[in-house]
Amino acid sequence: ERGRRGALLLSTWIFIIGGLVQSFAPSLIVVMVARAIVGVASGASTVLVPIYLGEMAPPNLRGVIGTMTQFACVVGILFADIVGFVLANETSWRWMFSLTTVFGICQLALTPFLLESPRWLLGKNPSSSKARFIIKKLRGFRYDEEVETEVEHYLGAAKTQSLDDDSDGGQDKEKKSVMAEMLADEKVRLLVVSTLVLQVANQFSGINAVFYYSGLFFDGVIDNPLVGTTLMGAINVVATYIALLLMDRCGRRTLIMWSSAGMFLSCVVIVLSLLGYFSKMVALGAVAAYVSFFEIGLGPIPWLIVAEMFGGKYVTVAMSMSCQLNWICNFFVGLFFPVMNEALGAYSFGPFAVVLLLVFLYAWIWLPETAGTTPAELQAQLVEKNSGVTYHNMDIEGMAAHAPPSKGEWEQALADLAADEENNGNL
Repeated sequence: ERGRRGALLLSTWIFIIGGLVQSFAPSLIVVMVARAIVGVASGASTVLVPIYLGEMAPPNLRGVIGTMTQFACVVGILFADIVGFVLANETSWRWMFSLTTVFGICQLALTPFLLESPRWLLGKNPSSSKARFIIKKLRGFRYDEEVETEVEHYLGAAKTQSLDDDSDGGQDKEKKSVMAEMLADEKVRLLVVSTLVLQVANQFSGINAVFYYSGLFFDGVIDNPLVGTTLMGAINVVATYIALLLMDRCGRRTLIMWSSAGMFLSCVVIVLSLLGYFSKMVALGAVAAYVSFFEIGLGPIPWLIVAEMFGGKYVTVAMSMSCQLNWICNFFVGLFFPVMNEALGAYSFGPFAVVLLLVFLYAWIWLPETAGTTPAELQAQLVEKNSGVTYHNMDIEGMAAHAPPSKGEWEQALADLAADEENNGNL
């Protein structure tokens, strides 16, 4: 109800409050509670920011701007690693926690530049003058005609979705949950499945196993594990910057395939290195390649692709569902990787390699390309693609073209025949 801007401001205030509580915490229990508060704000931001950027960005820049979310995350991780060198000790930890509040206040100071999403405003009121003002400001338009053309792009997708809802029986669909409605809609179902598959792949690729337990790879090579973790963070930033350059030059599907294939091969090298076939330096190189390939595809794309796949009606639910699934998978990886590592030993990255192979096959066969399209255009492409599919030697499109006449057509034909007979009798 408060819009994208209002929700982002609310999460900012939660960051500030959580940061203050953890900075002045008198005990470990209070620190844990404060961390939970900050975690709520982090989860909310994970959902809101990709939606907001996806709705604000023009189609030709959506990939780059969407990847900025991932870029900001990896820069933040690197910054936290560097700060840890100085402040992660018994005397300075409160100063480290206070940085959460400092950045929250900085974000609050920049809120005059935080515009509301025009797509959200137009969804609430198609005649919104505020939405038109924001579009003009964002796109740099000089003439009202240009603004109205952009508005029609937003409203056209909303009208298409509304017509689809009416044709499917609005009263019955209102009784369903939005999730059930998305799965029941044949035009949206593949997009929902693709979103969930990419979120699972984002975590079950094993990327956080590398970051959480990176000391396993640096043992015997780098004395201070924090140095190794910071090195991985720096590689992460460089690889994400490369992803910014590639995101709108290559398709999302292509980058997912390159990412999963590169990570798969890196996993194979890591396993062989842990078995003793290669040196630990080769293993470190494979880990660096693994992280780099993650950042060009499976890192940013599962988040930015949601706003490209779903219109205003579904995008919030889809992103919320994706975020929940991602964090659940993240929890399981962090919890069970030590157990898996103890049980499988050198083969602990084998299950991740299997997941990556399956992701590559899914992207190759089923994943739709979303670059440069609107959600309505993407759904239309899927309908067109599926309309010509032949099942068991039956051409669905051809059968539809030669379908039996409807009841109305029969009645009209009989009326015309009766009229012809009457005219012949009069002659």
